[in-house]
Amino acid sequence: MTYRMIPGVVIALFAYASASAAEFDAARAFGARNAIEDIAMSPDGSKIAFITPGNGQSSTLYTVDAVEGAQPRKVAVASGDPERFSWCNWVANDRLVCAIYGVVVVDTEVTNFTRIFAINADGTNTKLLSTRDRLDTWVVQNGGSVVDWLPDEDGVVLMRRNYNKRMDVQWKTKEGSGVERIDTRTLATKVVEDAQPMVSSFISDGRGTVRLMSVARWQDSAYNLSPTITYLFRKKGSRTWENFGDYDMVTDAGFAPHRIDYERDVAYGLMKKDGRLAAYTKALDGSGKTTLIYARPDVDISGFATIGRRSRVIGARYDTDYGHIEYFDPAIQKVEASLGKALPRHQIDVVDSSSDETKLLIRASSDISPGAYYLFDRTAKRLVQLLEVQPSLSGRQLAEMKPITYTARDGTQIPAYLTLPPGRDGKNLPAIVMPHGGPEARDRWDFDWLAQFFAASGYAVIQPQYRGSTGYGDSWFQKNAFRSWNLVINDVLDAGHWLVKQGIADPRHLATVGWSYGGYAALESAVVEPSLFKAVVAIAPVTDLGMLKQDSRNSIYARIEADRIGSGSTAEASPAQHASQFKAPVLLFHGENDLNVDIRHSRVMATRLKGANIPSELVTWPKLDHQLFDSAIRADLLRKSDAFLRKSMGIPAN
Repeated sequence: MTYRMIPGVVIALFAYASASAAEFDAARAFGARNAIEDIAMSPDGSKIAFITPGNGQSSTLYTVDAVEGAQPRKVAVASGDPERFSWCNWVANDRLVCAIYGVVVVDTEVTNFTRIFAINADGTNTKLLSTRDRLDTWVVQNGGSVVDWLPDEDGVVLMRRNYNKRMDVQWKTKEGSGVERIDTRTLATKVVEDAQPMVSSFISDGRGTVRLMSVARWQDSAYNLSPTITYLFRKKGSRTWENFGDYDMVTDAGFAPHRIDYERDVAYGLMKKDGRLAAYTKALDGSGKTTLIYARPDVDISGFATIGRRSRVIGARYDTDYGHIEYFDPAIQKVEASLGKALPRHQIDVVDSSSDETKLLIRASSDISPGAYYLFDRTAKRLVQLLEVQPSLSGRQLAEMKPITYTARDGTQIPAYLTLPPGRDGKNLPAIVMPHGGPEARDRWDFDWLAQFFAASGYAVIQPQYRGSTGYGDSWFQKNAFRSWNLVINDVLDAGHWLVKQGIADPRHLATVGWSYGGYAALESAVVEPSLFKAVVAIAPVTDLGMLKQDSRNSIYARIEADRIGSGSTAEASPAQHASQFKAPVLLFHGENDLNVDIRHSRVMATRLKGANIPSELVTWPKLDHQLFDSAIRADLLRKSDAFLRKSMGIPAN
């Protein structure tokens, strides 16, 4: 198979002008939101829709014909105050369904919402698909979800919609979630599944029939949600719900269905095998037969790769040092292998496709490339670059993200990623230990804007996959990173010691930077071993585990969160309780509308540090949430962080 690269369809229209070295603003370039935040292909493959960032948190939806020289058309703008686009997908060749997300303050409480609407490709005939609510009576946060795109019908979807009796008199008899068939052009609606309380999701067979349903349950009479959900299924041709099995959201015990294969009459899902998640199918004929599809002896299977309007499963995803897909479809595997030759050293993902799968929308990226989107015509064997993900970095030399391991104090080999400044010998550098957030997460080999900014600024960056990270199985996850906090912190500290021992880090210029749980780990590391890190940057950090429990006390997730954090004393594990032990100066960042970690955490930490006479600063931003979804704010964060680190550690300006 051969490929011919031709000029991009619209890349020139959205590429930033190349800047000279003297003009290059690293903070602005690395802090910029992706130039393409979402992208989708029309069913016939003739059009592309994409979302681009604007000022603040705003974003704009465009459509463009997939032919050389076509001009993009502006379809809609989300102001970012508060609504912003999450995604858009084609429901017909001339019509899109889009989701918006926003964070608002209602009666002094910060809350979020999602809404789904339909719009023509030319910006006309906008229709709200989510159920309407009345702000004076009740606000529905979850705007629903698309259950089936019904590719054989024109502009029609199956959609999960949420109802509450307090919303409006027209729905006074409905409660919970149901499924409705909605004509997105006219809003003509037909009930497919009656609304039921405690139903959290539906899965269809891709042919318009709902076959699976998940039902949550209360843990106690105080309306604390149980971590166990029950899946129900229907046999082909039946309307009777039968038990499919339980699944525990905390321990991953049980079978968690993801997709349905209509022809094979099975559900694809994940289930534990030897302490690691593996890919299975489970029969939908009533036998309950499970079949192992793919497993790894070293890491978890993280999910499934799909293609087409029916989300056909084509492979299983997993991460070792690099991201991988184990393909089940030989034809797609052959395509991926050929694309790998055309785009060497890139991770390649099929983002979307035409209904007949002859035209594929591809994203290719790597550690040294934010990536680009390509259109691949399987019939013509032609690959065309469409849009760059981050054109502000086009032509810049970026730093390689190298998988390494280091030895923890108990002898365990800890996987990590090491990113060194381009063109440097990797010796005696200012260095940063950057623990990831989550904590139920892990870092992946790919472009990382934070690590790349610091590397471009002259720092070595190590990202430890500390014990408590996901993806490595039960034994690595331990009790979780909150309950096993002391093990996590030792792994983070040992990453710093390893940098010094290897001669990579100048011990006088060693810092730690983290976001969310990573910010917690950075702060707690400065409590456990105050002399190692000479400066601490914590972005939206947890600072008090007792406070974290309190944050969810009025939530239906209160018991789950309390169990996650642990029932014992939290004072020892809370950096805000030990401000007097700090020696390093601290810089804190936090958005005032953070729903993941309440801003009180940073405010309390800042107050305690000030009381202990520790040099510190708290930078806050109104209307921003945990992700700081604003290019200018992210650039400000990077500038302030670099200046703080240099001043604190006596490093000359870059």
